[in-house]
Order: sequence, then C-alpha cells, then structure tokens
Amino acid sequence: MQKKQLETLLYSTGGVVALLAVLVAFNFLASAVNFRADLTDGDVYTLSPGTKSVLAKLEAPVRVRLYYTQGGTAVPVGLKTFAGRVEDLLSEYKAASGGRVIIEKFNPEPDSDAEESAALDGVEGQLTNTGEKFYLGLAVSFLDHKAAIPVLTPDRERLLEYDITRAITQVAAAKKPVVGVMSALPVTGQPLNPLLKKQPTEAWVLVQELKRIFDVRKLELSARRIDDDIKVLLVIHPRDIPEETEYAIDQFVLRGGKLIAFVDPYAYFDQQPDMQNPFGGNQASQSTFYHLFKAWGVDIDMGKVIADLTFASGEGPRLLPTLLNLNQQAFNMDDVVMSQVGTLLVPFGGTFKGKVAEGLAMTPLAHTSKNSMPVDLIIATLSGEPSTRGFQPSGKEQPLAIRLSGRFHSAFPDGRPQPPAPPAKKDAGKNGKKDAPAGEPHLKVSAAENSMVLVADADMLADGAAVEVQDIFGQRVIVPRNGNLAFAQGLVEQFSGDSALMTLRSRASFTRPLTLIRQMEDTAQQTYLGKIKELEDTLNQTQEKLQNLQKARGGAQSAILTTEQQAELENFRKKAAQTRHDLKELRKNLRVETDALQFWTKVINIGAVPLLVALAGIVLAIGRHRRSRAAAS
Repeated sequence: MQKKQLETLLYSTGGVVALLAVLVAFNFLASAVNFRADLTDGDVYTLSPGTKSVLAKLEAPVRVRLYYTQGGTAVPVGLKTFAGRVEDLLSEYKAASGGRVIIEKFNPEPDSDAEESAALDGVEGQLTNTGEKFYLGLAVSFLDHKAAIPVLTPDRERLLEYDITRAITQVAAAKKPVVGVMSALPVTGQPLNPLLKKQPTEAWVLVQELKRIFDVRKLELSARRIDDDIKVLLVIHPRDIPEETEYAIDQFVLRGGKLIAFVDPYAYFDQQPDMQNPFGGNQASQSTFYHLFKAWGVDIDMGKVIADLTFASGEGPRLLPTLLNLNQQAFNMDDVVMSQVGTLLVPFGGTFKGKVAEGLAMTPLAHTSKNSMPVDLIIATLSGEPSTRGFQPSGKEQPLAIRLSGRFHSAFPDGRPQPPAPPAKKDAGKNGKKDAPAGEPHLKVSAAENSMVLVADADMLADGAAVEVQDIFGQRVIVPRNGNLAFAQGLVEQFSGDSALMTLRSRASFTRPLTLIRQMEDTAQQTYLGKIKELEDTLNQTQEKLQNLQKARGGAQSAILTTEQQAELENFRKKAAQTRHDLKELRKNLRVETDALQFWTKVINIGAVPLLVALAGIVLAIGRHRRSRAAAS
C-alpha cells in the first residue's frame, strides 16, 4: 500500500513538473507569434481603420515623445491610471505602424534635461493644489516639422486617438493646408473706405484662429473657379451668390475638394435695406445654394426659422425660443467633432429637409428637440408670450447641421452656365468665354466618394454670438461664449487633414456608468418632482379658497381669518409638513438603495474572478483526489 502511494505521489509531482514545462514552452511560442486581442466593450484599445491608413502612408519614421512625471506624489491617482491608458494606446500605434512610429518616454523631473526638452517641444507643466508641477503631454515630430499636445486630460479621452492621429498628419504634411474663405460678410476684415464711409474692421475671431494653423485665402463671391491648391472651402452666408460661382463650387466638390457651408434663412448680423419697402429700414438677409441644394436633394425653408422650447434661451417674458442653446443632447456624439463641442448657440437658424439624392448619405450632426416647430420670420425675434402663441411641437427632431457623403453629381449637367450679357454688350458668347479657364473639362460626377458639412445658420460664427472681447490690463482677451468657434474650427481641421481622419470614430469611454442606478435616480427624481408639484397645487388651491372666503365676507372684516379659514390653513400646514416628511424619506430610501447596489456591484466586480478561480481549483482538487483513490484501489 505504501508503494502505491509513493508511486502516486511521484506521478503527481512529475505531472506538475511536466505541466509547468508545457506552460513555459507555450508562453515562449506565444510570445514569438505575438497574438493580440481586444476584449473590451467598444474596442477601446483597437485603432480605427482611419488611423491605420494614416500610419500606412508614412514615408519616414515619426517620433512621439511622451512626457509623464513618474515616481512622485505630484500626479493625482486618477491621472496615473489615465497615463497608463495613454501608454497602452501609444503601444498600439507602434505595433500598427510596423516601426514607422517611434515612442520615446521622458520623466521631466524638476531642473532636468527632460523638463527642458518638454519646454522646447511645447509641452506644458501643470500645477497641483499643493503647487507641485507635473507633466502629462506629448510631442510629435517628423523631419523638421513638429506638433504638440501640451496637456493630455481624461476629459478628451474619447478624442485621444483623433488628437494623436491629427498631430501625425500635421507634421507629415509638407506645408500648411490652404483654406479658402468665401462670404458676403467682412469675415476677413474690412479696410477703410472714405467714399462709402466705412470704418476699418478686424477679421472675425474665427478667421484669426484659422490663420494660426492654415494658409487662409480670401475668395470673392463672384469667383468663377476654385484653385486646385485649396483643400477646404469655407463658405459663410453666400448672399446673392451668382450662378457661375455655384458652378465653381460644384466642380470643386467633384474634383475632391472639401466644402463647409453656413447658409441662413434669417441672417440677423447682416441687415440689408428692404428693397420692397424703401421707408421700412433694414431687414435680415438670407442665403442659400439654389442649384446645388436641388442637385444634392436638400432644402431649407427660407420663409421660416426654427423655434425650440427645450433649447430656448431665457425664461418668462425674456423667453426667446428661436435663440437655441444646444447641448450634448442635440449632438451626434459618435462624431469626433461634435463629441467635444460642449454647447452651441444658434440664433434664428433653419433646418434641413428633403430626401438626399441617390448615392448620397446624410448624417445629422446637430438637431432640435421634438418640442420644436418652424415659425414665420416675422416673429423670429419676438420673446415671451407672443413668441409661443399657437406653438404646436412637430414631435420630431429636425437637423440643424448635416454631413453629406457619397458620390456627388453635378448640378449643371449641361456644363458651365453662361453669364448674362452686360447692357453695353449684346455678344453674350464672347462675354461668357472671356474669363473662362481654357481647356478645362467639365465634370459630371465625382471620381471618388467625398463629404461635406452644411449648417443652416451663419450668425453663430459672428463675434457677437461666439465670443466675448474683454480688456484686461490693456490687453485684448478673447473669451469663447460657447463652442461655436470650436465647432467650425474642428470641421476645418478634420477636412484639411488626411481624408482618413474623417473616418475616425469617437473612442468608447473607459468608464462604464451604472445605468441601473441612473434609472433609479431618474425615477426617484420624477416622483420627487411630482410630490413638489402636488404640494404647489395644494398651496394654490388653499390660497384660492382663502381668497374666495374673504371675498364672500367682504368689508373691513376681510383681513380677519374666520374659523373656517383657520381650519383650512391648518389643514394645508399639516399636509405640507407630511409632504416634506415624505420627500425626506424618499431621498433617504434612494440613497440606501443606490448605496447598497453600488456596494454589491463592487463586491461582484472585485470578488467574482477570484471566487471563480477558487471554485475551479476546489473542483480540480476533488477530481484529482477521486482519481488518486481510484488508482490506489
């Protein structure tokens, strides 16, 4: 019997040693294969196809220098976890690039060479509440070109991949992209004109910001051709745009150019004389693309603006339902530009309608709530009760900004339109060919898929709606009022980069909120608000009863409460006290339930895996013990 037990022990020990040898060999072979799998919800560690396309086009190595303060207590715990995820994502860039992305990590301690290098690369230090400085940023360099993300924050984690890929495309570009700006408004500034009694004006803040990054070129509304070196065309309020200029934009899009257009049914910041009523003063102008919109299958009702009570500005007598304050509920959060806009102010804008042309797809970027409806222009600027008179919600969300993508067809199938002949010249044929580009072919359809963005409001880009200019110690400081400029600049940045940037998704969040707890809180909030409404209704009814009783008595004794009035008032006080007690109990019970749910959720998340491993070990031990006893017997 002892001999059999000894043999069983030897066999068991040998089996364990053999198993360890097999595991070591498997790990060695697996490391050579380098198999990778992303099992996270939303594939947060997987690079988008757009990023992989950008990396595949790199002709020389790109260096990414990550500056991260380590080893000290300066970095908050939350940022340490976030920094680890940044390093993991950079590892994905290195793996996907096939050696074309070189990752360098620096620990910029005080007065070190790494700190000096961070300053040269444009990476900024951050201060904690205790005054300690720490770094978390990166710089991307390619040959002599350099781009920096001075500060990496968890707030932009959803856009982390987009920011890094955009920096790579910026440094890989040989020169600044050219952005054309076309507008009926003085967006690029206005010089002094004594003849027309016009004072000089500065360029809009939007254009000033764009000039820091791009080569901005002004185009007239009478342009007959868009130059080939213009990569993005930004059109702002094309009032009275000629047919020939629409043709130039049409051919620009078919050649692969990127279009961003802000049109407007009620341009509040562009007051023009009322030609139908010379004595009526000025009125807001309008702008649209008559021929292009028809070809693309989109339209705007030029006789109405959109009113929305959910996103309306002001309240009471100052309620202005046509001045929309949009938040993330109105945005397409899957779009990389919209996901970080924050808020948008849309003054007297319109909405898009119609069925897009065959071969095109429409993606709304911003939309109204279901509590909205189009209203006539005559009441666009009315506020308070007159602005909501006869309001009937449409019950559906209506697009304010859209992205069109696909293969575009020309709005001018017969070719370039002929300009009207001037009164002094009747030979329209010669006039039509005078400035026309010689030998340029007419395109009827785009060679490849393209995309553009259309926005049904232009006022949102004006300084009066987008920024606040402050004078601080003699310095002119620009403070954004909202995300309007970030929205426009983000679109230009996206279109001016590699075309693959437009396919980048907004990354899934690493944090997963407890949706069940949120549902419980929403339900409790509705019950809480319902009880408050009940209490307010009871108060109003009691006050009405007291007033009726006093009116019934009349005379000088109306100021003295009767026994009936006192009883009514006492009943109200008791009910108010009971309601307040119920509200307190509701809040207490909600905290107890949510705290308990959070506790057990954490217990399950933390203890589930170790418990399963322990149970598996126990089951295996019991099985081995039974097999050993069977072998011994």
